[in-house]
Amino acid sequence: MQDKFNREQPTHEAQAQKEIMPSLEESLKAAELQAAEHHDAWLRAKAETENMRRRAAEDVDKARRFAVESFAGELLAVKDSLEAALAAESPSVDNMKNGVELTLKQLAAVFAKFSLVDVDPLGEKFDPHLHQAIQVIDSDQPANTVVTVLQKGYRLHDRTLRPALVMVAKGADA
Repeated sequence: MQDKFNREQPTHEAQAQKEIMPSLEESLKAAELQAAEHHDAWLRAKAETENMRRRAAEDVDKARRFAVESFAGELLAVKDSLEAALAAESPSVDNMKNGVELTLKQLAAVFAKFSLVDVDPLGEKFDPHLHQAIQVIDSDQPANTVVTVLQKGYRLHDRTLRPALVMVAKGADA
């Protein structure tokens, strides 16, 4: 009978273990609480990421819209000079020419400030990245040499904005 009693009664050691180990309900509640905390943290991180994306998109949009703001501001002085020349009551040809030359210098200074350079390739080797050949003509120049520039090209930093319109030498041997 004592064996039966010992089997039915938990040992002192088993009771101590049971008190140390949490019950399944307590474990479940703790896991659910932790899951809720993780879910809340995930939602906050997701919202912050969306806010950052939205702000970045707004910044890109503003940068695109106002990218030429300083360039345009510099061009206002050029426009003012042209308007002043047209507003003159009785300008002489020499005054008009001097005014146009000064305005062209202003425009060239603005272009230089923003790394906008002209491409005037007379006598250079034809480069399809910088030039657009309109015609190939007979010439005593070497083949593929730019003989005539019909219209200057322009580059902004390292990018061609407009290729130079040119006539290219056919070459003596062709």
